Amino acid sequence: MNKILIVDDEPNILLSLEYLFKKEGFMVFIARDGEEALEIITETKPELVLLDIMMPKVDGYEVCKYIKEKYAKIKVVFLSAKSKQQDVQKGLNLGADLYMTKPFGNKDLVSKVKNLLN
Repeated sequence: MNKILIVDDEPNILLSLEYLFKKEGFMVFIARDGEEALEIITETKPELVLLDIMMPKVDGYEVCKYIKEKYAKIKVVFLSAKSKQQDVQKGLNLGADLYMTKPFGNKDLVSKVKNLLN
């Protein structure tokens, strides 16, 4: 069973994505900010992290940088409202495997996550 971590400070997004991915057969962990995400990554070593950028304490860019330095095999997918080309480029330059802007389609997201993990 694939382990994924969903990191977002927006409770509605966390709940809907947690439900969506559990329904698809994933083991799901959730974090409400970057600091919590770093602890869960260290403890659980998920295969993939769905990561928001704008969060309290530690932002998504810092979390991505940490993941890619310490756990290069973990896939990172940014899910962000930041849609400017420079934001997308920054995320990809930090090693993100995919950058999707909000709002996104659930089917599209699940399909892309499955492709990254296979």
